[in-house]
Amino acid sequence: MPGLNRRRFLITGAGVGAVGLLSGAVAVSWHDLLLAARDRPLADNAGILVIVTLYGGNDGINTVIPYADNAYHDARPELAYAPEEVLHLDEQLGLNPAMRGLAQVWNQRQLAIVRGVGYPKPDHSHFRSMDIWQTASPATPVPTGWIGRWLDATGDDPLRAVSVGAVLPLLAVGETRTAAALSTTTVPAGRWQKADIFGETMQVLGADDPDDTPTMSAVRKSYRAARTTDAAFGLIRATGAADNALAARLNMVASAILARVPTRVYMVHLGGFDTHADERDTQQRLLQTFDEAVTGFLQQMAGDRWGRNVVLMAYSEFGRRVAANASQGTDHGTAGPVFVAGVPVKGGCYGEEPSLTDLDHGDLKPTTDFRDIYYELLMHTLGTDPTPSVGTDRASLGFL
Repeated sequence: MPGLNRRRFLITGAGVGAVGLLSGAVAVSWHDLLLAARDRPLADNAGILVIVTLYGGNDGINTVIPYADNAYHDARPELAYAPEEVLHLDEQLGLNPAMRGLAQVWNQRQLAIVRGVGYPKPDHSHFRSMDIWQTASPATPVPTGWIGRWLDATGDDPLRAVSVGAVLPLLAVGETRTAAALSTTTVPAGRWQKADIFGETMQVLGADDPDDTPTMSAVRKSYRAARTTDAAFGLIRATGAADNALAARLNMVASAILARVPTRVYMVHLGGFDTHADERDTQQRLLQTFDEAVTGFLQQMAGDRWGRNVVLMAYSEFGRRVAANASQGTDHGTAGPVFVAGVPVKGGCYGEEPSLTDLDHGDLKPTTDFRDIYYELLMHTLGTDPTPSVGTDRASLGFL
C-alpha cells in the first residue's frame, strides 16, 4: 500500500471521503451510527468492550502503589507517595490519590487490577511496544491488530468496531476488515455537554418509516415511549469536565450504547504519559483526567440496561523503571497494571505483584502476559474464539 502508513491512517473528512484508503475502512458520522441503530439495533445481552489506550507509557508503580514496600520509597524518594496519601486497596497496595472515583468502583467490586502485565523480551521503544500490544504479536511484527483479526473472523459490518478520533489505531486494522472511524468533528461543538444528542437520537429512532416491518414499528413505539419518559424525568446528561477530552470521547461512546448502535468494540485514547521529568504533578493530573472520565462513564453504564453489558479495559504500552531519574521523572520500563472495569467484572487483584528488588537491569519482570487479558475479553465479553486474535496456549485469569 504505497504512500500510506497503516498505523497512522488519518481520517481527513467528516463523511465518507476516506472510504477505500484501507481495505474495509470507513469514516462514519454520528448520523451513520443512528441509522445503524434504527435498522439493526444491538442484540439483547450482547457484550460491549471499550478499550482505553494510555499513550506514552504510564508509570504503573505510581498508579497502583506498593506503599508498604520499603523498596518503593528507597528507589524513588521524591516521587514516592507516603502511605497516608494513597487510596488503600489492602495492606500492601493503593491507588494514586487522583483516582478517587476508581477507588469507589473498587469498593463496589467492579474493578479488576491485573498486575505485572507485559510480554517476553520487552522493548523500550514507544512505537514497537505499542505495536506489540496492539497486534498481540510480541515475537514477529505483523500488519494486523488483535481487534482487526477479530473483525476478519466474524463478519463484514464495519460498525462492529468503532474508533473515536481522527487516528485509526493498528489494533483496529485487519487483513480484509477494518474498524470504522468516528471523527469527533462530526458532532457540533458543545452538544456533548448539553445532552441534546440523546434526545436527538431517540427522535430519529422513533420516527416512522414506510418501509418498516411490524417488528420495527413496535421497536419505534418503544423508542417514542422512552423519549416521552426522558422528557418527563430529564435526559441523561454527559459526564466529566467540559475540558476533559477523554470524557468527551467516552460520552460519545455512552450515547451510542444507549442508542443501541450495533457496535461491539469502541476504542478511545488519552496521551501524555511519557513522564521523563517532573512526573508527579503531570501524572497525577493525567490520572485525574482518566479517573473522572472513566468513573463517569462506568456510573452511566451501570445504571442502564444495555450499559450493564459493558466492560472497559485500560492499558499503556509499558510501565516505567523502578528508580527515579535525575529529572524527577522515570524512564521507559516494562511491566505495568491493566484496569478492567464494569458490572460484569469480578473485582480484585489478578496476577502476581512484581518484585521491586528482583529486577531485570532496573526493570520489573513481567508476571502476566497481556494476551491472557485479551483472551478473556474475547472469550467472555465478545463471545468469540480467541485463537485468531491471540493464538493458542493462552489462559483465563478469572476476572470475568
